[in-house]
Amino acid sequence: MQGLHKMPPILGITMGDPAGVGPEIVLKALNRREVYTRSRPLVIGDAETLMRARDYSRLSIKINRLSHPKQARFQYGIVDVLDLANVGGEGVPPGRLSAKAGRAAMEYIYKAVDLALAGELHAVVTCPINKEAINLAGYRYSGHSEIFAERTKTKDYALMLVAGKVRALHLSTHTPLRKACELVTKERVLKAIRLAAGILAEMGMPLPRIAVAGLNPHAGEGGLFGEEEQREIIPAMEAAKEEGYLVSGPFPPDTVFLRAAREDFDCVITMYHDQGHIPLKLLGFEKGVSITVGLPIVRTSVDHGTAFDIAGKGIADPGSLLEAIKLAAQMARLRSELISRP
Repeated sequence: MQGLHKMPPILGITMGDPAGVGPEIVLKALNRREVYTRSRPLVIGDAETLMRARDYSRLSIKINRLSHPKQARFQYGIVDVLDLANVGGEGVPPGRLSAKAGRAAMEYIYKAVDLALAGELHAVVTCPINKEAINLAGYRYSGHSEIFAERTKTKDYALMLVAGKVRALHLSTHTPLRKACELVTKERVLKAIRLAAGILAEMGMPLPRIAVAGLNPHAGEGGLFGEEEQREIIPAMEAAKEEGYLVSGPFPPDTVFLRAAREDFDCVITMYHDQGHIPLKLLGFEKGVSITVGLPIVRTSVDHGTAFDIAGKGIADPGSLLEAIKLAAQMARLRSELISRP
């Protein structure tokens, strides 16, 4: 892979579901000059779909159709697209669920991961996919993180959400709540702390302050409202402290994010999906970013869905994608520096 001492990192940006807002927000984001000062963006998608998105978004940006990443120009005003040409001339209607769109979105992800593993990309940034669409196409995944983990053969991974300086790493994601409670174990909590510390180091925080949320109301109130804190969470935290991590808690879930927003902590370990998603989306719905932690490659993503209700109308906000691009570029550079240190 080309070094990052003088050149910005190459980011592979997957177009997402062709029927969603992905094509539109990609073009709007790459219509910003500052994106090209911090990165070299390469879209992985379908050129015809992007051309249609350009029309309904009323943009004058040019589209450079590529058959190989090395053909990219990385020039502001020209969107470099590694064209998989997998949607077809007639395309897919915006806002319409289909197996065809789901299959195309999966192919963009696979291509991006493979290029990153081969050293052709420094990071991958993903636009939204539709989980129902990819399942209609025969791909049994619950989300991006599971796809990336399988493709990169990663066993230990987690999802982190970022909204400004507030960060949350989830112990579980797309899991029924009853099952999620069963997954709160000492081993998994300790593993989450380690993963959080590792990714925060790649963000420039060598000794991050990690808070752990409780599972139960009032973090169990000493066992009065639940035993998971005493039986699983606190022993995991004690083990983490012995390993040198700066960990505190468990804190009541209804107050820990208030303190995180005041910058008392660098990250909160949450016990299940909504415990972290609700506050993070409240704090930064339009600019939130998700990260798959534990991968051998950098992967960031928008923190919103395909928004079929507004797809094709030219009104989608690229704010979350811009933040994902910014964070991916930062992480790619810091990871490169960490690897190159003697």
